[in-house]
Amino acid sequence: MLTGERIADVALGRIEAVVIGTSAGGIDALGVLLPALPATTPFPVVVVVHMPPRETSPILSVFRSRCAIAVREPCDKEAAAGGVAWFAPPNYHLLLESDRTFALSIDAPVHHSRPSIDVLFESAAGVYRRELLAIVLTGANEDGAAGAAAVHEAGGVVVVQDPKTAEMALMPRAALARAHPDAVGTLKEIASLLRAGAIARQR
Repeated sequence: MLTGERIADVALGRIEAVVIGTSAGGIDALGVLLPALPATTPFPVVVVVHMPPRETSPILSVFRSRCAIAVREPCDKEAAAGGVAWFAPPNYHLLLESDRTFALSIDAPVHHSRPSIDVLFESAAGVYRRELLAIVLTGANEDGAAGAAAVHEAGGVVVVQDPKTAEMALMPRAALARAHPDAVGTLKEIASLLRAGAIARQR
């Protein structure tokens, strides 16, 4: 069950961006969350999924037919527009800059991963601070725990999938141990939170 008074106070009213990180089992998990967002979602949803390096990713085609919001990979220096699920391109770290544009990096992998969840979350925390919602889902390593802690320290909101419901529990457990999340919930609860947040931000 989702817990924490700050969810109602901050996540539903002042969120300007959402960042999501996941690894093993993440496609199925995102298949619950992203279709819950209405086409009028006003904030960007920026997603890192650990995938093997390749020139093109099948993720976009998987979600475009299932989501009301647009589904894209960003270009370097492109503005982080709302109403879009932005997926990190294969083999690039994805960061957010102070002017709320994207930056792509080929710096060394973090936790054996490029793109890295920590890299995205830490950069976004510095930009959006208390207006950021970070979500850590199923995964098989500790990527995302340090980034989620950075979001928490910046005053943002951190939500973690209940490890008992995750296909791979290591990633959410690491985030729980390090990031002091505001809420822990099932995929359906997190999806409801995202949809409510999108609707609240339109008012």
